[in-house]
Amino acid sequence: MSENILDINDLRTSFFVEGNEIKAVDGVTFQVPKGKTLGIVGESGSGKSISALSILQLIENPGKIVGGSINFKGEELTKAKNSRMRDIRGNEISMIFQEPMTSLNPVYTIGQQLRESYKIHEGLGKKEGTKRAIEMLELVGIPSPEKRINQYPYELSGGMRQRVMIAMALACKPELLIADEPTTALDVTIQAQILELIKELQDEIGMSVVMITHDLGVVAETCDYVAVMYCGKVVEYADVETLFANPKHPYTVGLLNSLPRHDVDQDELVPIKGNVPAPDEMPTGCRFAPRCPHASDICSKLPGLETQEDGNDVRCWIYTEEWDGEKGVKVYDRESTT
Repeated sequence: MSENILDINDLRTSFFVEGNEIKAVDGVTFQVPKGKTLGIVGESGSGKSISALSILQLIENPGKIVGGSINFKGEELTKAKNSRMRDIRGNEISMIFQEPMTSLNPVYTIGQQLRESYKIHEGLGKKEGTKRAIEMLELVGIPSPEKRINQYPYELSGGMRQRVMIAMALACKPELLIADEPTTALDVTIQAQILELIKELQDEIGMSVVMITHDLGVVAETCDYVAVMYCGKVVEYADVETLFANPKHPYTVGLLNSLPRHDVDQDELVPIKGNVPAPDEMPTGCRFAPRCPHASDICSKLPGLETQEDGNDVRCWIYTEEWDGEKGVKVYDRESTT
């Protein structure tokens, strides 16, 4: 693996509500190699977005980072001052948020919001900032950028607003881009255009990307590495080819089994039984055990994230010496998933 631009180790972020600690991110560990794309996948409530917001120190009360390390280019961000984080956000690390309509300020024009990044991080005046903003809108494929720059967010389509968000995130050519569900609520044609645009810009400026999504198709198409999250923990981490060819954790296998396939005979999809537990009702052992078709008594204890022979990091008792059953979990094995 190449040198990492970001190393997350045992990250823990909790929310304190009515005297109770809700562990939204509970000991997350992953790496982002320089110039590569890491996909973070999992169902809603798995901790994907909270992990991303923790990187940028954007967790608001009653949330708090309670432990772990966020190392960006050798700098420990959990110990960084607010002034340093303001320098980093939008400059060295940028983020595309899920909802462009709520992320863009409705009372400011597109140009005003784009110029803000150039003013804060590069000290540019209105004239030069406007020129750079028009160039960036043109770069992300927005037609008539000279006109759009004077419009308000409500005057743009969903696809255009998403492109504006990308333009804002890439305005200062960040070294790391965090894209949180960048194609949510967009039609498939626009989705493909947005993903292709991110890839093209990544190749052009050499940035690293964290792609947060629930869409494994997006992961297969755009990512180099994958971290699968469930209930605030990483349950599997691997390069994308290894994960799709030989997934190990029963949850990863369940996600793949629930996808439609054209290369095998499928009478129906095979969903993962049950639901993600509520944040204040987490199992004491393996978080996935109540939904896992392979669960046994040992799953009442929490397994560690262990590296396997093929390089996968897996959090599952099946791949340890303590396990007394079959070692593997097969994709599209109907008997093991129904």
